[in-house]
Amino acid sequence: MKDMKKYLICGATVVNCDSFLKADILVEDGRITAVGGDFETTDAKKIDANGSFIFPGFIDIHIHGAEGVDVNEADAEGFHKIGEFLARNGVTSWLPTLVPDTDESYTRTVAELNRSISLSPKYLSARILGLHYEGVFANEAMCGALRPQYFKKFSSDVLSTLPRLDGALHLTTYAPEISGGLELTKELVKNGWIASIGHTKADVETLEKAFSLGARHLTHFFNAMTGLHHREMGVAGWGLTKSDVTFDIIADGIHVRPEILKFAIDTKGAEKVVLISDSIAPTGLGDGPYSIWGETISVNGLRTKNERGGIAGSVITIADAVRMLHRLGFDLTSIAAMSSANAARLLRLENRLGRIAPGFTADLVIMDQDLNIINVMLRGQLLSDK
Repeated sequence: MKDMKKYLICGATVVNCDSFLKADILVEDGRITAVGGDFETTDAKKIDANGSFIFPGFIDIHIHGAEGVDVNEADAEGFHKIGEFLARNGVTSWLPTLVPDTDESYTRTVAELNRSISLSPKYLSARILGLHYEGVFANEAMCGALRPQYFKKFSSDVLSTLPRLDGALHLTTYAPEISGGLELTKELVKNGWIASIGHTKADVETLEKAFSLGARHLTHFFNAMTGLHHREMGVAGWGLTKSDVTFDIIADGIHVRPEILKFAIDTKGAEKVVLISDSIAPTGLGDGPYSIWGETISVNGLRTKNERGGIAGSVITIADAVRMLHRLGFDLTSIAAMSSANAARLLRLENRLGRIAPGFTADLVIMDQDLNIINVMLRGQLLSDK
């Protein structure tokens, strides 16, 4: 990265999860130092953002790859390639998401992730905040596109078989109803993991027990979980009615119909919803067949399909999801919550990410009136100055 510049971004409408105002933003040494107006500064590079919206940098907690790079197969440079693609599309922080695989593959991938993080000052790309293990402890009946031959059984030392990133966050998507699932919940919470329920058909009693043990989030809501029925609540029904549970959701209009997407967010409240991409390696490459996870996955438009005929992740970005929600009528403050602030809170980073305010990291997305990206700032550096 180049030496830090001092920026004064002028005339934009600043969009936070709880405010919407026209203001200037002063950025120094990678942080936001002031939001307001009439700043006395002669040494800052002025950016005219009049007529634009500025959002906090998007945070994607569930992504398997992009531009031909798969997280399970990537080396350090590959992770930066994904990170550069994400940055161009407004994502300033992310959690690489691993699908079930061999222990050897996990060890190699995490070593490359650690190497990637150590090299990150050389790149202007989305920051890796941690690691998401998806479905290592899933219900085989709800495996979706995951490979059940690599699922793990619970044992008292099973978490030690999952390599960890140095000094980073760790999240796992798991099914609490599997054998030992509630004990696993205890272990996850005790060891500081974020326990997210998914790939599951747990009954309400099991879900309530998992909640009491510290599981507070649901992965890709509606997908790979039991749905809502008027006599059988299902995982989705429990998630909608349990006030202290949050969920993430894929807003591509395919994983969840737009009408149901709007219903779920309206019912839950935007402050409890996190947008994810769940994107896979072909994202950004266009239509065609691709070899991923030991099978051929085809992409046609925004739809993915594996050899079994099922959906296998998405090819959208968070920016695509943002525009989808805007078309559905959600206001910009709600969209800022779902694309950034809520993820920061879930990851326990709400004191430095997910908001445009003094002291916060200068991760910003500058968008036009149609919510197309004009420019992105990562840690106080504009992509256009790269």
